[in-house]
Amino acid sequence: METPEGLLARLVAAGIETRTVQHAAVFTVAESQALRGELPGGHSKNLFLREAKTGQLCLAVLEEARRVSVNALAREAGWGKVSMADAQALQATLGVTPGSVTPFGLVNARPGEVRVALDAALAESEGFVWFHPLVNTASTGIRPPDLLAFLRGLGHEVTVLRLAD
Repeated sequence: METPEGLLARLVAAGIETRTVQHAAVFTVAESQALRGELPGGHSKNLFLREAKTGQLCLAVLEEARRVSVNALAREAGWGKVSMADAQALQATLGVTPGSVTPFGLVNARPGEVRVALDAALAESEGFVWFHPLVNTASTGIRPPDLLAFLRGLGHEVTVLRLAD
């Protein structure tokens, strides 16, 4: 499994500009909102899901204030009915623990192992969007086109979703 330092080194090697800020551990969107003064830009909530019938793993990267049922989200993404994946699957696939779910965890997943949906509100955001660099004691800002290029370079197809408000 990749380390936070290894992830950041990969981003540098890819020529991607990022900014990383260390902070106290945060486990929820509400806890992370206290950091907004230090972290201007887009912020997310990340849901690691499993399709009920197929067992396919899915990652939804949503704008933090987005309100949508997980099954409405799954329909928009073209997934089957979903539920939250367990902590064991999260650790085994993305190499992170609950509270640290991040699209950067795809650095540890095999291509095609996880279906990925990114909220258009983040994909089209100006400036940085912020995600945990595999641990919830730091946040790393990256520009949306660079995030998409990095994930696609790892072999992950990313679907950008336009969700109703």
